Amino acid sequence: MIFIFLCCYRCLWAQDNSLEDLERIVVTKSKIHLYKTYDLDQDDLKDLPFNSPLETLTLTELDLQARAAKGAIQDDFSLRGSTFQGVLVLFNGQRINDPQTGHHNSDIPLTRADIKRIEITPGVSSAVFGPDAIGGALNFILKKPEENKLLLEFSGGQHTSHSSLFSITRRIDQAGIRVSVENNQSDGYREDTDFKKFNATADSTIGIPLGEIRASYGYQEKEFGAPDFYTPGSNYLSQEWTKTHLLNAGANIIKEGLLIRPNFLWRRHFDKFLLDKTLIRSSYLNHHRTDMLTPNIYLQKELVPLGRVGFGLEYGQELINSTNLGKHGRAHTSVYLDQSKDLMQGFSFGLAARSDDFEGFDRKFSGSGSLRYSFLTASSLTLGLSRSIRVPSFTELYYSDPTTEGNPDLSAEKSVNYQLEYNYAGEDFSFSLAAFLRDEDEFIDWVKRAPSQSKWVAENIGEAYVSGFENNLSLKINQYLELKANYTYTDKNIREKQYLYKYGPNYARHLLNNLLEFNLPFGRQVVSYSYKKKDGRGGWSLLNLSLSYGLLKHSRIFFKATNILDKRYEEILGVPQPGRWLEGGLSFEW
Repeated sequence: MIFIFLCCYRCLWAQDNSLEDLERIVVTKSKIHLYKTYDLDQDDLKDLPFNSPLETLTLTELDLQARAAKGAIQDDFSLRGSTFQGVLVLFNGQRINDPQTGHHNSDIPLTRADIKRIEITPGVSSAVFGPDAIGGALNFILKKPEENKLLLEFSGGQHTSHSSLFSITRRIDQAGIRVSVENNQSDGYREDTDFKKFNATADSTIGIPLGEIRASYGYQEKEFGAPDFYTPGSNYLSQEWTKTHLLNAGANIIKEGLLIRPNFLWRRHFDKFLLDKTLIRSSYLNHHRTDMLTPNIYLQKELVPLGRVGFGLEYGQELINSTNLGKHGRAHTSVYLDQSKDLMQGFSFGLAARSDDFEGFDRKFSGSGSLRYSFLTASSLTLGLSRSIRVPSFTELYYSDPTTEGNPDLSAEKSVNYQLEYNYAGEDFSFSLAAFLRDEDEFIDWVKRAPSQSKWVAENIGEAYVSGFENNLSLKINQYLELKANYTYTDKNIREKQYLYKYGPNYARHLLNNLLEFNLPFGRQVVSYSYKKKDGRGGWSLLNLSLSYGLLKHSRIFFKATNILDKRYEEILGVPQPGRWLEGGLSFEW
């Protein structure tokens, strides 16, 4: 990153002085799609009643399946009834899904100060972003370092929890850099739920005559108790350690109307897991290291008869070195196209096609298409269709222990998503309603064919059909009060009934969130209510509260309470979640 930064400075100061007076135009959204996305912006991350950016996702259409407290340790992502492996996770539009297991998809080295927006795209999503979008996609978008800013934040609360956040941003002419450091830890809400988490990030941009170059690096380290995270009901006091490195570097260059966007991403993940830290029942210990290296380039140009047309090439390597899974590697090459065009009389369409060739699997094709009709100024109707694939993780292919066995003969998952959506976007009121249907084929789960079978085995389970509907509304009641709400109903029908499932269907049949925001002169106050019901289990309600008060021009005091009603519930069956949790703190911003 330092090398790229020095090269950028050389390019900047070597440019012709005649260019310095020209207005700079940089395209940041280059891959066009017409699908509905739900956003959490930087103000939401600051004022919602949670410290972790991931925990704020519990108030969206995404089903966040937490194994530990505060959304800070390990979370699984699910959209519209998908498994935890079936959500495409993006970092500034680049795929970062962990090749070892989807349980590590939430190991993203970011602080709240780094995030501009989190985009959630359920169901139909553009094929240009890559595989794994069985249920949809989740995109973490970083803020550009465009202003001079300093942030200090300290908080503490129950269960000896305390956290601190420091972030500094500096901008000089066309160059900017942001450095953020965060520490978060707690003794835990029950035995073996203690945790420590550390994040450090650096993000830089620099303007060049034809656009900009950007590079970011993040490091995350976690140590946490993991009671029955992967062995529900066995009562193991487990311990886990993870480390994550994430480097992303790229450029946006525009020359004669042609967008050129090269990018390189490297992600390294370390995972150490001890099944029984007391060493009384077991000394089972695993070490894993995975690497992802993904260079790619994307080109886009406006062509008069065709609209905006994009073309991309990608090469990737996924590597693992593990005491349990062994040493494996697989390369993949991808080619993708996308097109969007506005037609006459309110119609517009978008198309995307992708070819993925993963080593050890047949070439797979995916694609998406959408047609939108806009009418009555603020209303639109969108019909969408997409085909997605997912290749098995290294754990599904090669894992082995006394009770669980991977399957090297697994095939890739395939799904087809259908979606019909109505949107109304007014000045003070917006509303959307979507009906969806998904046909899954060869999806993967851990099963037994009979109770007498000694091991859970990863299998391709034939077919499943997922259907449901989803709505979202936002109402600005007056200048002080705003209501936001979303509800998703999902029904998943698995055709193969003879299997016994290790975790059982863990999707949310009912998912409801309501949010009241009081925008008062002295600060933003938020009350949230959520209801979730898993298939075959009772539901639970959670009430949360966030209060803040501006002390001086650059400081505020805040108080946050989660699960005020002290409900007992389990996102993952056999892993109890925390009860009421109270915290308070101070924030200084210049």
